[in-house]
Amino acid sequence: MKKLLIALLAAAVFAAPALAADVVVFEAKNGNVTFDHAAHQKRAECAKCHQGTPAKFEVTKDWAHATCKGCHQEKSGPTKCNDCHKK
Repeated sequence: MKKLLIALLAAAVFAAPALAADVVVFEAKNGNVTFDHAAHQKRAECAKCHQGTPAKFEVTKDWAHATCKGCHQEKSGPTKCNDCHKK
């Protein structure tokens, strides 16, 4: 029983960091976008991007342009195409 409990706790500890990668790269036709999740966590509330409980979700072009670019316009972040899209 102890071994099972230890194995489950170890699995939970090692799986937790995978839920929120520090850096995520989104592939795009006009250049990949590298998103620094750790840096954004320091600047914004999770609910700014995540609906409900923070979890992995699909990022589409339309969502990113509305959410990311919109936030960058509000908080003076990069807004030009080549600021985020790198070939």
